[in-house]
Amino acid sequence: MAVAARKDPYLGFNFVIEIHGIVVAGFSEVSGLEVNIDVQAMREGGVNEYMRQIAGGAKHPNLVLKRGLTDDDALWNWQRDVVRGKIQRKNGSVVLRDPQGTEKWRWNFQNAYPVKWHGPDLKGGTAEVAIETLELVHEGLVIG
Repeated sequence: MAVAARKDPYLGFNFVIEIHGIVVAGFSEVSGLEVNIDVQAMREGGVNEYMRQIAGGAKHPNLVLKRGLTDDDALWNWQRDVVRGKIQRKNGSVVLRDPQGTEKWRWNFQNAYPVKWHGPDLKGGTAEVAIETLELVHEGLVIG
């Protein structure tokens, strides 16, 4: 019997973020790659042992992007425009790469815009990287 080839899982640090097809570099963390399905319990006449579970609509939590603060203020400007009432919805992707840099997974998000920006926590006497956080609402994830 032949032994199957070993397939190691991909490492979670080798990723990039693309917004409108442009790689936005330097992100250290991404969270919110989730899809949740609403479920409704429904009673069926004469069945007392259980309740039917009916699938409802899909929900996608906000994407939370974290990166070291740099001179690149494009994300801040996008957030500022939303605050001023100029909402620009943008499509983007979270791209996971293998150790050789080859794309292996791509999660495309659609019609996103910033709903929260959080600046760095600044503390004297430390040498930590100043991190900015951007939270995006979007209309769904598609793998592709």
